[in-house]
Amino acid sequence: MGINLPVIWFVIIVFSTLMYIVMDGFDLGIGILFPIVKEPLERDIMINSVAPVWDGNETWLVLGGSALFGAFPLAYSVIIDALSIPLTLMLFALIFRGVAFEFRFKASPGHRAFWDTSFICGSVVATFCQGVVVGAFINGFPVAGRAYAGSAFDWLTPFSLFCGLGLTIAYALLGCTWLIMKTEHGLQHLMLRWVKPLLLVLLLVMAIISCWTPLAHSAIAHRWFSLPNLYYLLPIPLLVAIAGIAIMAAANRHAHYAPFLLTLLLVFLGFAGLGISIWPFIIPPAIDLRAASAPAQSQGFMLVGALLIIPVILVYTFWSYFVFRGKINPQEGYH
Repeated sequence: MGINLPVIWFVIIVFSTLMYIVMDGFDLGIGILFPIVKEPLERDIMINSVAPVWDGNETWLVLGGSALFGAFPLAYSVIIDALSIPLTLMLFALIFRGVAFEFRFKASPGHRAFWDTSFICGSVVATFCQGVVVGAFINGFPVAGRAYAGSAFDWLTPFSLFCGLGLTIAYALLGCTWLIMKTEHGLQHLMLRWVKPLLLVLLLVMAIISCWTPLAHSAIAHRWFSLPNLYYLLPIPLLVAIAGIAIMAAANRHAHYAPFLLTLLLVFLGFAGLGISIWPFIIPPAIDLRAASAPAQSQGFMLVGALLIIPVILVYTFWSYFVFRGKINPQEGYH
């Protein structure tokens, strides 16, 4: 029995995407939370909590995009054509946000507000666009003759916009729980007060999307609610409810690490639900992994490089987070 290269590459892309969502999620979440923090020193602490690691987080986005381009060129071409507008807006927002991230430390006090606003706008726009992309992906893309057959604005639907809102809330919760883990005193207490409302809104959004998706797509409804699938998949919504209760309890007892780790579990469960809904299609609703795959020789050649570079990225990522572990000292900076 030969190696199933399309499945291996699908796993690599999913893993890269999940790593990006987890790592750049709390990074973007900090920018989303900036408006609720008014003290300049506390804003500096928020930035310093991610300053040593933030630019490495987007490595996973580059890896996932490159893997999609090389391993599933048909999927890459369709997605780029269908989502050119939100993807371009996302990239510009990430660039603008990165510039603001660096410049705010070097700006005079009179210009600091401009760069803070730029950091907020870049974070919100990038996150919202990512959510729109997820929503459009769930809705699927019309394909004819191995090319995208829709318009440039097919992504602009109520469902995709709602997914953009949902991901913004999810990243805000990730950023909030990250700051609980990394900060102390007033800023930590402020974040503890925001955990509960953010969590409740996120759970509501997840519930609405969980109902909306099967109602709009009969194939997804069959996947989740037909027997015996219902019995196999029931643990996922149950675990979501348990994780939500556990986050609430951890916030009530002012735990430092548990809220962030449990929020990661919540994000993973949401991502798993998305994967279950669309499997085995890489271009919903009709093109599966094999139909969109590059030749086996190309995938095999790329896999050799991936098996070399992914461990290096993992080691670098682990080491950077390990070195800068612990609470942020307000007297120290990284710029």
